[in-house]
Amino acid sequence: MTPRATYRVQLHRGFGFEDAAAIAGYLAELGVSHLYCSPYLQAAEGSTHGYDVVDPTRINEELGGADGHRRLTEALTSAGLGQVLDIVPNHMAIAGRQNRWWWDVLENGPSSPYAGFFDVDWDPPEHNLRNTVRLPILDDHYGHVLEAGRLSVERQGGEFTVRAGEHELPVSPGSLQILLGPAAESCGSDELAFLAESYARLPGPHVTDRQTLRVRHRDKEVLNRRLAQLIDSEPYVAGCIDRTIEAVNADGDRLHQLLERQNYRLAFWRTSGWEVSYRRFFDINSLAALRVEDPHVFDETHALVLRLVREGVVGGLRIDHPDGLRDPEDYFRRLRREAGETWIVAEKILSPGERLPLDWPVDGTTGYDFLNLAGGLFVNPAGGAPLQDAWAQFTGAAEDFAELAHRKKHQVIDDLLASDFNRLTEQLLRICEHNRRYRDYTRPELYRAIREAAACLPVYRTYASPERGTISDADRAALDKAFEEAAARQPDLDPELLDFLHRVLALEERGALEEDLAERFQQTSGPTVAKGVEDTAFYAHLRLVALNEVGGDPERFGVAPEEFHAAGTAAAAEWPAAMVASSTHDTKRSEDVRARLYLLSEMPGEWAAATARWAELNERHRVGGLPDRGAEYLLYQTLVGAHPLPCDRAQQYMLKAVREAKEHTSWSRPDEDYEAALAAFVAGILGDAEFTGDLDRFVAPLVEPGRGNSLAIKLLTLTAPGVPDVYQGSELWDLSLVDPDNRRPVDYSLRRRLLSDIGTLSVADVVRRADEGLPKLLVVQRALQLRRDRPQAFAGGYEALAATGSRAGHVVAFCRGGEVVTAVPRLSLSRGDGWGDTSLLLPPGRWTDVFSGARWEAGVSVGSLLHEFPVALLARGD
Repeated sequence: MTPRATYRVQLHRGFGFEDAAAIAGYLAELGVSHLYCSPYLQAAEGSTHGYDVVDPTRINEELGGADGHRRLTEALTSAGLGQVLDIVPNHMAIAGRQNRWWWDVLENGPSSPYAGFFDVDWDPPEHNLRNTVRLPILDDHYGHVLEAGRLSVERQGGEFTVRAGEHELPVSPGSLQILLGPAAESCGSDELAFLAESYARLPGPHVTDRQTLRVRHRDKEVLNRRLAQLIDSEPYVAGCIDRTIEAVNADGDRLHQLLERQNYRLAFWRTSGWEVSYRRFFDINSLAALRVEDPHVFDETHALVLRLVREGVVGGLRIDHPDGLRDPEDYFRRLRREAGETWIVAEKILSPGERLPLDWPVDGTTGYDFLNLAGGLFVNPAGGAPLQDAWAQFTGAAEDFAELAHRKKHQVIDDLLASDFNRLTEQLLRICEHNRRYRDYTRPELYRAIREAAACLPVYRTYASPERGTISDADRAALDKAFEEAAARQPDLDPELLDFLHRVLALEERGALEEDLAERFQQTSGPTVAKGVEDTAFYAHLRLVALNEVGGDPERFGVAPEEFHAAGTAAAAEWPAAMVASSTHDTKRSEDVRARLYLLSEMPGEWAAATARWAELNERHRVGGLPDRGAEYLLYQTLVGAHPLPCDRAQQYMLKAVREAKEHTSWSRPDEDYEAALAAFVAGILGDAEFTGDLDRFVAPLVEPGRGNSLAIKLLTLTAPGVPDVYQGSELWDLSLVDPDNRRPVDYSLRRRLLSDIGTLSVADVVRRADEGLPKLLVVQRALQLRRDRPQAFAGGYEALAATGSRAGHVVAFCRGGEVVTAVPRLSLSRGDGWGDTSLLLPPGRWTDVFSGARWEAGVSVGSLLHEFPVALLARGD
């Protein structure tokens, strides 16, 4: 069943299943049909988000475990609510022994039954690293850490582990002879000597044929049991083993000999950009990619989720990061076969102008495309050039966004994703070596060709399928555009090489190696855009940061109502059950922060004057000329958008922002002096009464129109084609910034009380209590109530309604299913006073405003329609 509306909650140890169960009644009264949960399969200990799953076969114990989840389900069922679950098919967290599959891979190498679960390169070009997982987990170079005595072997019973700081790793069975052999000699134990020799005779970890694997696993387990029994029954033998371990730990050469026999190679974490032998989620070393394209891996990782679906416990699935999968369409077809008619939405980020493939068996995206489209309605295109000038004048540089994004993609490829691109380069090198026309190209040339193709790709990825032998016209066009731009940007690269790579990626050159490269390139181009644009360029392009949102384009300065209506008509026809959203756990700023910042596009002159004034005033708080003007400019927009913003939250946000921008500091190379100066600057200006007083005066006249924008955006989200989602807490004003700021605790006691008040108040009372958030709560509750009462209207079509008069361009209105009309104002600062002669022609019939109770027919003055409340939602009849 398609949900009527969802309510997203972020589950963690501080807000688990019992807490979610406690708000079931409130959510039912609010009007949603489904609780939409962040991932709740077993995640790494202390996880704050659930995307770092370590065991997909169990419910997260920190949230309350299976029993807590059962009680949540019972509470939701009693309240008439269903569940939507966010799942993570692309990767797992490799948090020590918490992930038993990865632990087994480290212990047994390619011979592990789980070796095929993870995308590990067991055959790298370096011969000495074959059949080895490179682990960049050390805080310094391996030799330094070893010589400092910060690596050691430990024993618990019959189990041996390697300790590297906070990391615990298994010891390969075949290497135990290094410990057990000398121990057996020192204590004269024939049984221990036999066990040492037996471990050494186990089939090597590189052996992968099924029969040998079965024998190896059987014998290993027998040996482990006998060793544990011997240690438990013979304290003298245990003491000899411990003394041998002490001697090995004290001798760097002997310890190095043992570590060289493991199925992993320890390395300095800074090498992770260039030398990681497993595919990761973006650049996060602790998240290893899964090979879910393997049917066995799919079955093992989805068994619990699909059981919950078949039992009717879970009624919808949100699929995280499908672009990381080898073949998303194939994955969704398999999932659809197993999940039946369950509602499925894909977290597919669409670039401007890109469309979700119509042949994917999903119900749509998770709403970022709508978020950017709806927000653009409230951006005045006339403000683009003046704001560009203001930014340039303030910072001294205002780089074209396309050029900035391209430069930042290169930066993340070379700094964060180099290991992934090295792997692609090695694959292309192997292809070229088998073709006499291309075998003389060097590694640097091949690397540059692949890097430039990825940096120029206008979308996150393409979806060419070697198995089906298909590539869509849209994907072919994207590749054509990428290689045309690559050739222009790299004129010294041989055009024949670029043309060959182009043909490989477009499936015009076939073969096992070629097809593997095409699929791996597609998996890698997505992280390039995500890290280079979303997580870097968006923190460096500062003209109007409200536009720097996932799936957005900061150069798309404003959306015309006609464009919005065309998208609504298409959505109703093609994706009527897609999710629509205005705030999510991933948005850079909440809908309310963005709504206020959009106003700057209507007042660029005032904004430029204010920032110039503030810069002069706050020069006294700078330390050694720091922070830079870009960070200062971002800070002023942030303070305006989220005002009043406490100092600690402002400092935390700015630290994340400048590290993401990667201009003066970064996560991988933090500049402590710069960051300290930035923190001091934030504290200084927010403790300066002269500045904060000026800031108060600037923001005060923006509060009401900003709230008007927010109500309009919320109502559009709740009534447009699709399934609306309400992010936790956003039913009231919520001036949150990017995570973790947007995961702060939500006061549900307050929301329950205010929701109970709504039914007893007139619309005038609600407006008078605007500071409490009642207008927004009214919009959410009444819109969701109308969706519940008139499902046929919201399942119907979309009809744009035209306004006439001098201010017709300042209202957006549409009708759903012939029964419900939404009307919202836009660009309120540019409109001037009143609505003049502007009117809206309603479809025939009598209409009642669900907010004010006012009744209307045919043509209605927009000024009258919006007189009592900032937005209107009309229902046909009484």
